[in-house]
Amino acid sequence: MDTKPEEKNLSINAENLAACQIESERYRVFIEDVADGFYETNLKGDFIFFNQAFCRIFGRPPADMQNRHFRDFMDEKNARIAYENFNKVYRTGKGFTDINWEITRRDGKKRILEISAKLIFDKGDEKVGFRGIARDVTEEKRAARSNQALFRIAKALPYYGQVDRLLEFIIEEVQILLDVEGASVILVDEEKKEFYFPAATFDDAAAEEKIKEVRFPLDKGVAGQVYKTRQPMIVPDTAESPFFFKQVDDQTHYQTRNMLDVPIQLQDRMIGVLCAVNKKDREFDQADVFLLSTIAGTVALPIENARINEALKRSYEEVQSLNRAKDRVIHHLSHELKTPVSVLAASLSQLDKTSAGAQDGNRQRILNRMQRNLNRLLEMQYEIEDILKERSYRSYYMLSTLLDSCTDELEALVSENLCEVDIVDRIRKRVEALFGPREAISEEIRLDGFVEAFVEKLRPRFVHRSCTLSTRISPVAPIWIPREVLVKILEGLLRNAIENTPDKGKVEVTVNTGLEGPELAVQDYGIGITKDNQRLIFESNFTATETMNYSSRNRFDFNAGGRGFDLLRMKIFSERYRFKLQMVSERCRYIPQDSDLCPGDIEKCRHCRSTEDCFGSGGTTMTVKFFPADLIKPETDLN
Repeated sequence: MDTKPEEKNLSINAENLAACQIESERYRVFIEDVADGFYETNLKGDFIFFNQAFCRIFGRPPADMQNRHFRDFMDEKNARIAYENFNKVYRTGKGFTDINWEITRRDGKKRILEISAKLIFDKGDEKVGFRGIARDVTEEKRAARSNQALFRIAKALPYYGQVDRLLEFIIEEVQILLDVEGASVILVDEEKKEFYFPAATFDDAAAEEKIKEVRFPLDKGVAGQVYKTRQPMIVPDTAESPFFFKQVDDQTHYQTRNMLDVPIQLQDRMIGVLCAVNKKDREFDQADVFLLSTIAGTVALPIENARINEALKRSYEEVQSLNRAKDRVIHHLSHELKTPVSVLAASLSQLDKTSAGAQDGNRQRILNRMQRNLNRLLEMQYEIEDILKERSYRSYYMLSTLLDSCTDELEALVSENLCEVDIVDRIRKRVEALFGPREAISEEIRLDGFVEAFVEKLRPRFVHRSCTLSTRISPVAPIWIPREVLVKILEGLLRNAIENTPDKGKVEVTVNTGLEGPELAVQDYGIGITKDNQRLIFESNFTATETMNYSSRNRFDFNAGGRGFDLLRMKIFSERYRFKLQMVSERCRYIPQDSDLCPGDIEKCRHCRSTEDCFGSGGTTMTVKFFPADLIKPETDLN
């Protein structure tokens, strides 16, 4: 049957309408199923179409979004940015895909959106609005910012050696990263069982200063609970928290509304708490807990290391202060010792002269004993002077001036009583010898010839000992050193070697050329030095032998050494005159402890059947390594 034209047109329109409805439904379903937000606005910027995802992002129902302008959901700054972006699309016709908006949700929380936009045209190709996609990238941005901050913190930590600067850097990063009004590091004072605030940063400057004076018990407050459980804690409302310790706010005149505390802990113990207070745009959440805990874990060890370094620095400064005090005392003692000892020496010498010819053997032994111990005091004083380096000349100048002023009176007095007119010159020479300034002057010395001659000169002084002293001396280059210093070095090394070697033992002196220059080695086959004492031997007037074991003996006797200044003096000389000291020692295996005694004669040792048994049981080698004179000798001015 034929169809009328009107009916045919109606059928076509119905089919087109159904097709349009199907297409619209497909479009709507597609838009609603998209996870990202979809929107359309008119040219003014009013939202006229959007999907449910878009509403969820804004935290608002559709009725609260319909026909509202985009600026209603953001602050002035972001509204201006959004307007400039849409205006650029309108003018150029080119869309954008990567513009960021910061919006404010209905609950007041801030969200960051990544927006795309392009123009909408009607059938007449007229511009009628904008459409695009909105994605919530808040967490992505926060994670990226957190990663950047953690990287920045980790990278910067090695450059902060001081605790205060390190802590200030950390809390400033925390305050920015978590967007809080205040952040602080709360450390544990284990001795006093208290928390204290070594560093804090607040928007309120007055509170920032006051909180550094606050201390509170380890079992109080949110920090106390974190310290107890070693777990982070969020306090959304301090007024409702049983753990909040209000006294801290009272002392700082500050109001803490909410807070987050996380532990700062090492493997074996907790050293403090990292605290953030008064979140600005939202409540603290688990993302904040994770971030702050990560920062605390990153900085825990550097904080502890910085605290240890500062403690070591303070200890070092205290030791330096004590050393300065010790030096002043030694200077004083050396100065005070010099005059009475010199008077005693002169008096004893005079007494010895007046006793010349007397046959009283007991009297002579007493005088000898007095002279021997007085000599020990004099030697000790000279060694102290060498160690201190800086000698005081006040006594010399004072006495010299006094002598010049009293010359006539002294001459008259002496002539009248002693008939010795040259006594003033003798006194002047004595003052010069005792108190006059002396400066050691370096010179070129052939070590081989000097050592050989010195050893022969020294032999009569230990002829009473049954020790063998042998030399192996090879020609070497000249060295640059004061002669008197080299004498003290040689005598000290040889005396220590002989005094630590039992009778029937041996000492060997070697001079040869080493890797850097001439070397002097003194090796004894004596009792040796224990490992503990080797660590201390150059550090002070430390003696490797008990004082009571040698106090009554003569020089070069077995175990007669022990003033303890010889090696320290050599160490100071080495720094001053550029040579090196090396010691290798092995304690005699038959007397391994300091308290074990050697009989002083190999033949009297119950462990040794021959001298070779003793030679192989222990001993010490002291090596002095010099640079050639031409390497350290100052250049002569040829002009």
